[in-house]
Amino acid sequence: MIQPDPVEDELKTLIEAEGPIPVARYMALANAAYYSSHDPFGIKGDFITAPEVTQMFGELIGLALSDAWSGAGKPAAAYVELGPGRGTLANDALRAMEGMGLEPSVHFVETSPLLRHEQGERVPNARWHADISDLPDDVPLLIVANEFFDAMPVEQYVKTMMGWRELMVRYDMDEFSTVPGAVSCEALIPDEIIDAHTASVYEHSTTTHKMARSLGKRLAAQGGVMIVIDYGYYDHLAGDTLQAVHAHAFADPFVRPGTSDLTAHVDFSALIKAAAVKGVRARGPVEQGDWLVSLGIDIRSDQLTRANPARGAELAAARMRLIHPEQMGSLFKVVGFSGHHWPLVPGFE
Repeated sequence: MIQPDPVEDELKTLIEAEGPIPVARYMALANAAYYSSHDPFGIKGDFITAPEVTQMFGELIGLALSDAWSGAGKPAAAYVELGPGRGTLANDALRAMEGMGLEPSVHFVETSPLLRHEQGERVPNARWHADISDLPDDVPLLIVANEFFDAMPVEQYVKTMMGWRELMVRYDMDEFSTVPGAVSCEALIPDEIIDAHTASVYEHSTTTHKMARSLGKRLAAQGGVMIVIDYGYYDHLAGDTLQAVHAHAFADPFVRPGTSDLTAHVDFSALIKAAAVKGVRARGPVEQGDWLVSLGIDIRSDQLTRANPARGAELAAARMRLIHPEQMGSLFKVVGFSGHHWPLVPGFE
């Protein structure tokens, strides 16, 4: 018999006490439980991220950060990674930065004890933060967010015969499911979609908006750059993108919460609008494949192959996985942000 995750009982109790809860609250609780108890990365986990595919991904990010840092006059700086996974990306990026003379302090925004342990194995000198509020405020920040914002909770709103309502999660007949709320939400819906057809879904991530705005203000005040890599859309207002991944396959987001990774596509137009405060310039989104090619992934692949010919096929396959349009190349997008008096992030020319 499959035992429920503890968060499943917590959600049932919560809904029984308060009634249906917003999708965003359900997603936040389920993901908090999931990441605190799972190592989701790699073949034995639920999904594979680009840093786990090949060292080239992190190395190129490290070189891009180094280039921006050099153009800013090589100041003291802090490397910040949001949701750093196992620490693989940071390990590769920091090695590449060191080769360029950049040795920043290292700061990870991570709450999972399990993942903090994994990260510490790879980056022993890291300092951890539960959120972005206590990141260094006296030096420029070199911020990386790879597949981070897609896991942020999203509010979902549905067009009903009675107008727009927030989607809520209920527990009934031994299962979780969504139901429109009772309160009108017309004021929260963009004008462009207010007259959409019945059953249309609009998503907005308040968490992402607040975090992106705070990070943008940091860049404006302290200087630095931020690289955001994720899957999502630009100027696409309607659609339900909430999904779950378990054991490298799609799963039902409302079955066994806490055992699957819940994500939603990132609204890059909203993220850019939030982060690009006065003094911050944004570039992108561009496709990951195009960005990595412009940074020199072909050259790096050739270098590694010459150094170790036996890995030639492996490196070629990894390169293809990252840049091919039918693999990760087009699905993932990249946005670069540059703080006050800092050059543009390379790769967006």
